[in-house]
Amino acid sequence: MTTSTSKIILVTGASSGIGAATAKALAAAGHHVVLGARRVDRLADVTDTIKAAGGSAEYAELDVTSLDSVKAFLRAAHERHGRIDVLVNNAGVMPLSPLIMERTQDWDQMIDVNVRGVLHGVAAALPLMKAQGSGHFINVASTLGHEVVPTAAVYSATKYAVRAISEGIRKENSDVRVTIVSPSFVESELIQGGDPGTMAWVQGMADKLALPATAISDAIVYAVNQPDGVDVNELVLRSILDAAV
Repeated sequence: MTTSTSKIILVTGASSGIGAATAKALAAAGHHVVLGARRVDRLADVTDTIKAAGGSAEYAELDVTSLDSVKAFLRAAHERHGRIDVLVNNAGVMPLSPLIMERTQDWDQMIDVNVRGVLHGVAAALPLMKAQGSGHFINVASTLGHEVVPTAAVYSATKYAVRAISEGIRKENSDVRVTIVSPSFVESELIQGGDPGTMAWVQGMADKLALPATAISDAIVYAVNQPDGVDVNELVLRSILDAAV
């Protein structure tokens, strides 16, 4: 159930993993969430779960690689609710491989979803937030946006870019909050595609080190619920076993 302090929060990549967990956690905290992703059937299931628990939610099909799709998603929510308080740019892909394998289609997909997807969100949301005099971007990066490891060069490049874009928004706009969330291994559907040998190794590491998606969603709720004058710049989340390596 929404309250007088409820925010209108849009979440991309909300059909599973961090996005779905974040939508549920934000709704449980009393906010109204608008879920977006390509898999509409999964969005419907998550939305039904939120409503069954007493939360407030809706969903719409969204392809973050399309600027038109992102603008339509934001515009429709803004027309319905009169404002957009928070945009969680969560959609992402991670098909890893050594550079020598020249998996250029995977590289293009990571650039399109992980970088252009965030930029499309910024292009669609920033003018609306500036017009209302406030707003909050939560951009999901990665611990691989802080370091580069073998097979992850392109993925790391996209997540370094997310951090750079986030800093740019912050430096240019004193009335808009920006939070970078950088998780390490998380239980999700991110480990798909890429070089099979590489991804099998990544899955093995995730089986040992992955945090539950709720650990990330709880951190996002923390950032959203800070007082208006407080900007949580960045949250880096790892398993304690991962952090000790």
